[in-house]
Amino acid sequence: MGMKTGAHIVWDWNGTLFHDIDAIIGATNAAFAELGLEPLTLEKYRELYCVPVPKFYERLMGRLPTEAEWEAMDDIFHRYYAEHRTACGLTVGAVELLAGWRSAGRSQSILSMYVHEELVPLVRGFGIEPHFIRVDGRTGPSGGSKAEHMVRHLSSLSGVAPERTVVIGDAADDAVAALHVGARAVLYTGGSHSRVSLEAVGVPVVDTLEEAVAEAARLAA
Repeated sequence: MGMKTGAHIVWDWNGTLFHDIDAIIGATNAAFAELGLEPLTLEKYRELYCVPVPKFYERLMGRLPTEAEWEAMDDIFHRYYAEHRTACGLTVGAVELLAGWRSAGRSQSILSMYVHEELVPLVRGFGIEPHFIRVDGRTGPSGGSKAEHMVRHLSSLSGVAPERTVVIGDAADDAVAALHVGARAVLYTGGSHSRVSLEAVGVPVVDTLEEAVAEAARLAA
């Protein structure tokens, strides 16, 4: 058994390190238009958004989408998002925070529900890949929970103990995944969820990544 030491951050990508909320809202509204649904504002989106995503659509449609509707919406969402994500950048302060955490001798990784083979070149393109000991995107179907992915992610990291690990994300599901493996979580309000819905989870909620990292350092100490 090797010594398990050091604080570790597992970063979420979309809506956390990657500031893509505008592309996500646009893609959601493009998918809704397909079914004749009204477009959502950012506030309304954050208030209603939840995973699994079909459940989110149910909140808006008053029923679960059919298999065919879900496939059509999912397809439009991804096409629109792929087109518009090129205009999105990293969240303010992300580059400095990643470099700072690493130069303090601590480790960090990315676990995202974004498709793995699209995630890796994106992370690489921003020049931040060397800051992470592992970058994991989703393999397999979309729409599930992050908890099982988190189990696999953490077990593939050597020298990282769950109790010294903090997950930083923008969704309640990030906290659920953290608790599932015995890690801690900090939730950031710049992504998909409203502060109110995040506060219901019972973990620290912050408005900037700088606060998130400070909180992670405190929790993992």
